[in-house]
Amino acid sequence: MNILFIEDDPMNRRVVKDMLDVAGATMTGAESAEIGLELIDANDYAMILLDLRMPGMDGFEALRRIRGRTDAKAKLPVIVVTADTAVDLRERCIADGADDILFKPVAMDSLFDAIGRTLAKSSGDGMIL
Repeated sequence: MNILFIEDDPMNRRVVKDMLDVAGATMTGAESAEIGLELIDANDYAMILLDLRMPGMDGFEALRRIRGRTDAKAKLPVIVVTADTAVDLRERCIADGADDILFKPVAMDSLFDAIGRTLAKSSGDGMIL
């Protein structure tokens, strides 16, 4: 499974990559939303992990652009990964098109549970991964 993690903090990307390595997944890191969107154009991913708070384009705008695509990539599963703890954040992310949300610091079991839930939901929707 190839996963794109759009996250500006290199340490957070490294920690998640190490976790995904344990599961045998391949992770591509993007240090900005702009680079992440370019990578989505050029490559195929099974899923996107997306930070919300980044310099330049934030995760909310990136999520809107992913969901606004006119190709099959508009339906890529997206899990938001954030340190933001605003009261209505989960609802806002889901309303904007996220499939799930994880709060930092991310624990390995929480990451794997979110990936499993999201993949099960996506395959139930007829999406081929």
